Amino acid sequence: MTRLKKTYCILSLIFAIAVFVAVLFAAQDRTTVYAASMDPDSVSSLDNTADTAAGSDSESGSKRGLSISINNDEAGVASEVRALLLLTIIAVSPSLLIMLTSYTRIVIVLHFLRTAIGTQTAPPNQILIGLALFLTFFIMWPTFQQINENAITPLDNGDITMEEALKEAEKPIRQFMYGQVQRKDVKLFVDMAGDSYDIDSAALEKEYEESGQSAYDAIPMTIMIPSFIIGELRQAFIMGFVIYIPFIVIDMVVASVLMSMGMMMLPPTTISLPFKILLFILADGWNLVIGSVVKTFY
Repeated sequence: MTRLKKTYCILSLIFAIAVFVAVLFAAQDRTTVYAASMDPDSVSSLDNTADTAAGSDSESGSKRGLSISINNDEAGVASEVRALLLLTIIAVSPSLLIMLTSYTRIVIVLHFLRTAIGTQTAPPNQILIGLALFLTFFIMWPTFQQINENAITPLDNGDITMEEALKEAEKPIRQFMYGQVQRKDVKLFVDMAGDSYDIDSAALEKEYEESGQSAYDAIPMTIMIPSFIIGELRQAFIMGFVIYIPFIVIDMVVASVLMSMGMMMLPPTTISLPFKILLFILADGWNLVIGSVVKTFY
């Protein structure tokens, strides 16, 4: 197995080097063909243009130093910058999906449900995660639409700058978190922040009593996000406890019956599992659990 791994690594390295050399030679051939296809007059005009540009660059560089232009269009974003932003969003999207949406509560409740029933791998993790993702998109779709209408589309049209787009995208997310975050969680992080964020906890509580959730507009996202996550974890664990209760009753009844019959060597979970599944089916458990989880966000 070790020799096979070494052979695979060597072949992969050779293939990568061959691809790199082929791309390099192809680029050189393309440059040579392009230069050969141009007439002398065009080449001379290009040389003059390059010399003129170099002279102007040297003059501007001597006055202002190094300058980088992203795009000539006013308030526009170059294609390279857009590609970089897109790759950055794709890289951090899993973290954003977990931290700023309803995904955390949903996936924890589904895992509690599977553990309470006693089926270790049914439904599998892929099914639970996929269901949690689609439920998250269902719940967050109005928020995503607001972000697209107020931030992404105006930025793409060049109507707003990048900083304004980020602020507009933050507003719908804050509005969603305001409906789920709890005051004691916000107060906890405000108290722990101390003077570093220049936020008075007592004044914040007084302003909340007067103006409601709008008092949290001045709180930075570094406080709102962990407060929101803690609230989601608490709510998910409460729902998990409620889900456990009927299945624990079945386990206790089955264990008592087996003890009274002297069948102590027979695992109670083997007998109680079919009854748990039957109870879940008769109670229309999927509609009950999914409906309860989704309704907690409205």
